[in-house]
Amino acid sequence: MSFRLEMLQVARLAPDLLGEAAPLVAGFFRSQFQADGGVRDRAGRSDLYYTLFGIEGLMALREEPPWAGVREFLTSFGDGQNLDFVHLCALLRCWSASGGSDPTVHAQLGNRVLHYATPDGGFHQRAGAERCSAYGCLLGWNALGDAGFPMPDGSTLAHCLASLRAQDGGYANEPGLPFGTTTATAAAVALHRHLRVTAPAELGDWLLSQVSPEGGFKAFAMAPMPDLLSTAVALHALDGLQTDYRPYREMCLDYIDTLWSAEGGFHGNWSDDVLDCEYTYYGLLALGHLSL
Repeated sequence: MSFRLEMLQVARLAPDLLGEAAPLVAGFFRSQFQADGGVRDRAGRSDLYYTLFGIEGLMALREEPPWAGVREFLTSFGDGQNLDFVHLCALLRCWSASGGSDPTVHAQLGNRVLHYATPDGGFHQRAGAERCSAYGCLLGWNALGDAGFPMPDGSTLAHCLASLRAQDGGYANEPGLPFGTTTATAAAVALHRHLRVTAPAELGDWLLSQVSPEGGFKAFAMAPMPDLLSTAVALHALDGLQTDYRPYREMCLDYIDTLWSAEGGFHGNWSDDVLDCEYTYYGLLALGHLSL
């Protein structure tokens, strides 16, 4: 099972806590689709990355996305020649969620993903990078699976990840950094699990150390406030590590409630004034874990 399908499975549990608010969330996701079939980004433009979250948000709520328009939007990007790594991976995932593209195009997209492979056996979101990043490895691994390509050697990728261990015990997106981040550490946990390699046992405690006294998880130890992305991926990683986060359940629920909007979406943090499909999807993921 891919990372995104794994997350989708958990996000589908969110309506247990949303209750009567679930239709509002579905309505918000539907409202973000535009006339060209794409989903608006934070500036109001149709964007592949946000389209992925719009699709999977509706799927998490067991509603059908507007596939005809979506496929027309995806087709407009052809073989992905003009896309960066993040949007290339999003295009592959969108095609996979919608039932797949033309096999030739799918193969072309997979080959483009390989352009972002790094000499140390991983991936980086910047073409030509010498060392992998945790985010790049997570996206690259998932994208090759969506393309139906052979997966990279697991032991090599695990060794590549080891170089990203920060001095404080977490993982960073670049080697040799003093502090890890919640998102990079969560990515490393997910990759270890899918590589069938045991993650360092102390990562559970490291992630729990990012809990804010105000509820939610911070992106890094000195972050001024928690955020929804870090909260969702931390809970997902802790679940994968089988680390007990139940003592923090109520404070996380209270935190997520402060990010809720009556428009049906979730804000990314307390200073965020814009609603989008990405953070709303991460709201579903976090609630899915907290419903267990």
